[in-house]
Amino acid sequence: MKALSLLPSCAFLALAACSPADGPAITTPGSPAAVATTLTAAEKAKIGQKIWQNESAGSRDGLTAWNDGEAFPSLGIGHFIWYPAGQNGPYTESFPQFIRFAQQQGAQPPALARQADAPWPNKAAFQRAFHGAEMTALRTWLANNVSLQTDFIIAKSRASLPKILQAAGPDAARVKANYERVATSARGQYALIDYVNFKGEGINPNERYHGQGWGLLQVLQEMKGTATGPAAAVEFSQAAKTVMARRVANSGGKDQRWHAGW
Repeated sequence: MKALSLLPSCAFLALAACSPADGPAITTPGSPAAVATTLTAAEKAKIGQKIWQNESAGSRDGLTAWNDGEAFPSLGIGHFIWYPAGQNGPYTESFPQFIRFAQQQGAQPPALARQADAPWPNKAAFQRAFHGAEMTALRTWLANNVSLQTDFIIAKSRASLPKILQAAGPDAARVKANYERVATSARGQYALIDYVNFKGEGINPNERYHGQGWGLLQVLQEMKGTATGPAAAVEFSQAAKTVMARRVANSGGKDQRWHAGW
């Protein structure tokens, strides 16, 4: 969840107006699970910088954050969740996933990051350790590996589609069509990539209020049009706003404080 005080004016849901320039269309192989992008290295670099900017205003300190009202730290450009020992929150834990991904790519994360659980039991302990050698080294490593984090976020987005289609049931064909419509521009590819990182796939049964989720699946289900290219990215942004407004309404006011930043 994003720290509102750090959000720039160009937050995620304004992505249709301030995302990277449109690039070449994606190719769509026979299997829907194999939808691939043609993002260039420069486009991927822009995506990484924009995600970092959206999550923590591009600040190095923002690479290790513990937001008010949350029981876990959020780390890296994508604010990957890392639960302390004994915490089993409702959100998908993604920081250990990133560390495993980094190691598979041959990277050597700091020892602190290789622990099974976040080593700080609460926000007070996290704040006491904030300027210590270990957390400073972790921020340095994260700042030096933005491209690795971007690759992880993109890989996670690509891997989400088969799971989303399976969860969509009889709505799978329409969800797939909407995904592919959005992905026909670099702007839309950014939207798909960032939203999975931003609010998840929408298939975790714990990520629900009154039975309604707020992940990528729900946004794709909300889309009703047929346009492709940049127009589809705009439609995606509007659908995301609707889904997030519904989440706030279903939360009974609990999530209202975050809504302006979303």
